[in-house]
Amino acid sequence: MLRPIGHARPVPNRQSHIRTPGHRPTPCNHSRCARHATCVSNDMPYRVLVCDDQPDVLEALRLLLKGQGWQAVTADSPRRLLETVRGGGPFDLILTDLNYTRDTTSGQEGMDLLASLEAQGNTIPVVVMTAWGNVDLAVEAMRRGACDFVQKPWDNNRLLATIRKQAEPARRQKSELEIAANVQQQLFPRKLRHLESLDYAGHCMPAREVGGDYYDFLEMPGGNIGFVLGDVSGKGVPAALLMANLQACFRSQPPHALLRPAEVLATVNRHFFASTAAERFATLVFAIYDDATRQVRYVNCAHCPPLLLRATGEIEILDSTATMLGAFESWSCTEAAVTLNPGDTLLLYSDGVTEAGADSGDEYGQDRLIHTLRVNQAQPAEALVQTIVDEVNEFSGAARHDDVTVVALRGL
Repeated sequence: MLRPIGHARPVPNRQSHIRTPGHRPTPCNHSRCARHATCVSNDMPYRVLVCDDQPDVLEALRLLLKGQGWQAVTADSPRRLLETVRGGGPFDLILTDLNYTRDTTSGQEGMDLLASLEAQGNTIPVVVMTAWGNVDLAVEAMRRGACDFVQKPWDNNRLLATIRKQAEPARRQKSELEIAANVQQQLFPRKLRHLESLDYAGHCMPAREVGGDYYDFLEMPGGNIGFVLGDVSGKGVPAALLMANLQACFRSQPPHALLRPAEVLATVNRHFFASTAAERFATLVFAIYDDATRQVRYVNCAHCPPLLLRATGEIEILDSTATMLGAFESWSCTEAAVTLNPGDTLLLYSDGVTEAGADSGDEYGQDRLIHTLRVNQAQPAEALVQTIVDEVNEFSGAARHDDVTVVALRGL
């Protein structure tokens, strides 16, 4: 592999906007700063994952980044890089060669690495390094997910500028998404009203910082309480915005109106149909539990069928009673009902549970979910929910690409 032009050690850069080990940034007044997340981001040194199969190149890059006060974590092969991304994050940027010992000319190993990073759901900016005169290979790498390229032998100043250019916007976006994720988590219900005959809990684990799954517990008159679990089409920020819109549709309803599911859902459908693009829709289960009669009235709008595990061990599957919301202007539903006896468990979940691992050819599936539900039937609702979420997360690992949401209702 080629070394940097003229030297292996970095040359200090004395430009005023470049940080050096002795530089101390002027702290902002966070109480006045509207972009506090950005200020904090700028004060923190970059953490860069560097991959090359030549030890001297890795050392030269490590010293160059160290000279800027940045941290370099090194990997000597694509396999090692993938392992480090899975277990050694977070990183602000990945800097990787395209050619390795197996094939030093075509860049196929680098292309395979980009494909593997995409399969892992990587969101870290990737800058690739390639030999001078091989621009076509770099362009192909950018088509496959790299955000920029640097040619070898590299110019130190140009390489550092490329890292800044790609890492800072990604860091700023990440900071903003972390704020959005915190806001979204606040939208999920926190306080649970005590019911004499029911134990219930819910949890949502987004695949990204924010997601399109939604669950809620709705206050209603008398001894009634409402449960909603929905899944908005799409992922990321667009789905999260629609999720907040869906929640607002329910929470803006007067409590007594929520006792009429068909009317509420018809209103939600009209709103979604009129205010979203044609490809946007939501699947959803809306259930109302009566603490006095133990009856659960529900409408399933083309969502994953809830599972009702009886104390006797029998399983009932609550199939759809309506089409999805927002897809059709003309919409109607059928209301169904079941009784939740002592020892019975009703499980609501999103398709991120049953379809976990599908990309690798072996999804978690309904059978595994039923088995987990049976094994943990005696657990309190909160423990049951957490067990299912943990098992799904462990089953799918880094390949999880969809939100995982679970709500459990246990008869007492």
